[in-house]
Amino acid sequence: MSYYTPKGGLPAQSELLTDRAVVKEAYTVIPKGVLRDIVTSNLPGFTGTRSWIIARPIAGFATTFAQLIVEIAPGGGAERPEPEAGVEGVVFVTAGKLALTLAGERHVLGAGGYAYLAAGAEWSIANEGGELVSFHWIRKAYEAVDGIPAPASFVTRDQDVAPRPMPDTDGAWATTRFVDPDDLAHDMHVNIVTFQPGGVIPFAETHVMEHGLFVLEGKAVYRLNDDWVEVEAGDFMWLRAFCPQACYAGGPGPFRYLLYKDVNRQIRLT
Repeated sequence: MSYYTPKGGLPAQSELLTDRAVVKEAYTVIPKGVLRDIVTSNLPGFTGTRSWIIARPIAGFATTFAQLIVEIAPGGGAERPEPEAGVEGVVFVTAGKLALTLAGERHVLGAGGYAYLAAGAEWSIANEGGELVSFHWIRKAYEAVDGIPAPASFVTRDQDVAPRPMPDTDGAWATTRFVDPDDLAHDMHVNIVTFQPGGVIPFAETHVMEHGLFVLEGKAVYRLNDDWVEVEAGDFMWLRAFCPQACYAGGPGPFRYLLYKDVNRQIRLT
């Protein structure tokens, strides 16, 4: 499996500045060419680390989550990465090996490694190897519900979870689900969606979930609201709730993306 990982750098002075970045009311596209050294952020409590913050709650953009691409140099890490007790998270590794200590148990996550980190969990991370490690870190304030116990932390791998074909698609469209979609304890899903070449979303999905999509592999033409946008590995898309979406996978290989969405909660009106 292939997972796009940004390398940073800076374009040459001879290159054109034209790119595919776009910010609109219903969606945003941050193409891979934006992920340069100059737009990285440092994180308090981390050593040997830089990050690309590609989503955060602000007016006209994400409302429920933050998403970071974090790069840790050899010897770097953090003893207490999550500064907020009520925030849950998902870590998904795209390159290198990340040492994760979770509730006193040590795990080593390679490319494809996935960890759900429950709100209030005790965890730390480190790069104990000789190469850079890169991972996505998706954060959300957990919304508790009376009578439903909060979910527990867990560690798994993309390679160990079989994709589930979507109905009536003959496997052209499948979703790797890391948690049971009917488990109401979870108020967010971070899955991987895979389209085989030529696979499509055959209608304009228009629904209550907010989305963050990072393209891990391949390319496609994606419908965002009333626009068709070409996207490829390394691009990030944010879609507000009810933004129509659909896509055609362009080939020659699979088109895969890491997908965030908020789920399983009643709409708060007060």
